Amino acid sequence: MKSKVFKTIDEQIEILQSKGLIINDVAKAKDILLRENYFFINGYRSLFLKSNADRRYINGVTFEELYSVFQFDRNLRNVLFKNFLIVENNLKSIISYSLSKKYGVKEKDYLKPANFSQDTKKVRQVTDVLTKIKRQIKLNGRQHSATLHYLSNYGYVPLWILVKLLSFGMINELYSILKPEDKQIVSEIYGLDAETLGTYIALLSNYRNLCAHEDIVYDHKTQKEIPDTKYHKALNIPLMDDEYIYGKNDIFAIVIMLKSMLTQSDFRDFVNEINYELNLLDGRVESVPQDKILDVMGFPDNWLEIDNL
Repeated sequence: MKSKVFKTIDEQIEILQSKGLIINDVAKAKDILLRENYFFINGYRSLFLKSNADRRYINGVTFEELYSVFQFDRNLRNVLFKNFLIVENNLKSIISYSLSKKYGVKEKDYLKPANFSQDTKKVRQVTDVLTKIKRQIKLNGRQHSATLHYLSNYGYVPLWILVKLLSFGMINELYSILKPEDKQIVSEIYGLDAETLGTYIALLSNYRNLCAHEDIVYDHKTQKEIPDTKYHKALNIPLMDDEYIYGKNDIFAIVIMLKSMLTQSDFRDFVNEINYELNLLDGRVESVPQDKILDVMGFPDNWLEIDNL
């Protein structure tokens, strides 16, 4: 198996230049490569390459433009992550309220296996998820002031406090084992059917992890797609083989999901922040038109209209 060989910063600069990248300020580029990592910056090159076969940069592309896309993606991650946290907190509040109201406030009551899916195919999953949740109480219950307060003064942790210990991924798992009628109670709050909300939660959890680990996000595509929505139709998103080409498994799919899961004011702030970052990028990148960047992200040209739908 061929192994990668360590390259000095000077060698990294030479490689970039040999592929046709213009570097106007070599000293600044070296500093950026040292601080940000050649591998991660180079991960944004596909937008600027002549073709998949010809791995050279199109004429006129500068290091500054490449770095601008890197910075755009970082800012995009920050905007997305902030709104994922809002959605996560809302979901935790809604699920904990619904289950506590129906099954009680003590974990010995609301964590009974009988309160969750009775599908024979999910028996093991229910057991595994409940075991993970109980482990969180045991391992971390006394590490947080709120859970410690309830354990010390009442001897139990209500679900609306416990959810603070649970990750978005765990909330995804918890939703997946709810009884159909309990899923419906939660999903109706968002104006969605239970299955669609489950898909949304799973995909948002996936993107949240990408943001948390600073992976490339702007052109990320998921294997799972969201169902067609009224927004696809209202925006007249083009079809190919009877499938919408945007907003199914890309960043615009995230925009569509957040349209249903954020309040109107939070969603408007979100759209404005994304638009601000796109405008900044448009002013910094000349070699590639913005419509190509929007296409890579899965954004239709009229994407801003979703705010008024």
